Amino acid sequence: MKKIINIKADEEVRDQAKALAAELGVPLSTVVNAYLKEFIRNREVSFSAIPAMTPALEEIIGSAEEDLSANRNVSKSFSSVKAAITHLRTARK
Repeated sequence: MKKIINIKADEEVRDQAKALAAELGVPLSTVVNAYLKEFIRNREVSFSAIPAMTPALEEIIGSAEEDLSANRNVSKSFSSVKAAITHLRTARK
């Protein structure tokens, strides 16, 4: 069940956030819900002007780096889009 939460925000902050959410194609409520879910999941709140990776993202990147080092789950390079599409079509067979 959805509930309404009333919050106070500076008008300029609200307007800028709403505009950015619109640029991303989502309503501001979707952004707020995402942040609330992240707050619950990570049990922390961060106030910083410097972006930081989440522990989940660090784990994903670490796994990808391990795969790259071990040459696992790595696609070969292609000289053209056509060559990549041909490879994908023949790899399914």
